[in-house]
Amino acid sequence: MKKKLFNKVLVANRGEIAIRVMRACRELGIATVAVYSDADRSSIHVRYADEAFHIGGAAATESYLQLDRIVKVAHDCGADAIHPGYGFLAEKAAFPDACEAVGIKFIGPPASAMRALSSKLAARKLASDHGVPVTPGSGAVDPATALDAARAIGFPVMLKPSGGGGGIGMKVVESEKELASAIESTSQAARSAFGDGTVYLERYVRRPRHVEIQVICDSHGNAVHLGERECSIQRRHQKIMEETPSPALTADVRAAMGDAAIRAATAAGYVNAGTVEFIFSEGDFYFLEVNARLQVEHPITEAVTGIDLVKEQIRVAAGLELSFKQGDVTSRGHAIEMRINAEDPVRKFIPNPKRISRWVAPAGPGVRVDSGFGPGSNVPPNYDSLVAKLIVHGSDRAEAIARASRALREFVVVGPATTIPYHRAILDNADFRAGNLSTRFIEEHPDLVEQAKRLAADQSPFDYGPDPRHVAAAAAAVATLVRQ
Repeated sequence: MKKKLFNKVLVANRGEIAIRVMRACRELGIATVAVYSDADRSSIHVRYADEAFHIGGAAATESYLQLDRIVKVAHDCGADAIHPGYGFLAEKAAFPDACEAVGIKFIGPPASAMRALSSKLAARKLASDHGVPVTPGSGAVDPATALDAARAIGFPVMLKPSGGGGGIGMKVVESEKELASAIESTSQAARSAFGDGTVYLERYVRRPRHVEIQVICDSHGNAVHLGERECSIQRRHQKIMEETPSPALTADVRAAMGDAAIRAATAAGYVNAGTVEFIFSEGDFYFLEVNARLQVEHPITEAVTGIDLVKEQIRVAAGLELSFKQGDVTSRGHAIEMRINAEDPVRKFIPNPKRISRWVAPAGPGVRVDSGFGPGSNVPPNYDSLVAKLIVHGSDRAEAIARASRALREFVVVGPATTIPYHRAILDNADFRAGNLSTRFIEEHPDLVEQAKRLAADQSPFDYGPDPRHVAAAAAAVATLVRQ
């Protein structure tokens, strides 16, 4: 007899990830519950869910970060599980604790694993103790101990907060004279963002790739990895484009990195889906951290493996074994994800929250769009600027790039400025097409902004505004009449 999954799942998030989780639930016959802030009253995820409840003001601190309020809504409406999505409360160990206290299942890792991995210092030690390579680094440092530690590692060094993520507070220190002030500013930023001013040092690798391994573990001792994602295209330590497989990894490196990821996850007692991140340089890889949640870029792994990660998360949370073994995981073709943000690439990527007056999502073979927006939607200024994820899948990398370029050309978003033309510029870049990537790709290609500016004027055939060719012809006809 098949074990019953959940009756009702509350999704403690918004936008595209809320809809993504709800779609998986709907296919599994599970009712869904949305929560929403003042800014999201008319959002698509609210209308998509079977039930929806208001939880507070527009600011995340008044709504999506109100843990007790969200758990109470789940309890009162009879939800037997909560999916946190990503961001907001997804990696707060207090969340699964609060769910457990009222008999609600948390669709994610246990609080014990989150706590073991929440400190980068603790996670580095855990990884190292289980044979996972880490970059040379220090323990916690302060102005009195940092100089000796940095000299032992060798300049340049990367100064990092132990808690938190998202690149906040990270700083490259090239020389001894910069160290003291860098520690002060990084510690202050970490204390402000994460409530923990602890910082440490790592050897700085100048042109690394950022490669991550998707893992999923069940409560029966099974742990599987689903290959890697190349996440080197970043702006200010924030990913903007990802692909799988990495154009740099050999089969042997991929297998070794996958095994290392499994060791790191199981050492922490990990259950459910998570991502182990590495830097890769000159054939060697080093542990960075574990993201104890579903990643924004999970769809490209789904595209090449055919495995629905959200459904698998739900199965695991319900106490079932994984539906596949390591030997069942195969990768087919190549996939790329582009994060479409409401930002103006020509004006230093400043957020551009506005009402969307026209919206036409691309379609066709191998194209998927995950979004929480559409025509008439307002992009609020209160949250992350992500408006859509464009995911393409091709038989190989060349076809995936061609398909991504075609899909971006078809994507119409009128209202806010978006990063669509910037992604087109990246895909046209010779180094990108050759697979010559590193986390410094964006800063090494400042010409992408000018290219994006030119491409922004290139109208999509699906944009139902005036055809610029007809406008030009009309203008020429008027000019002829004036001359006559």
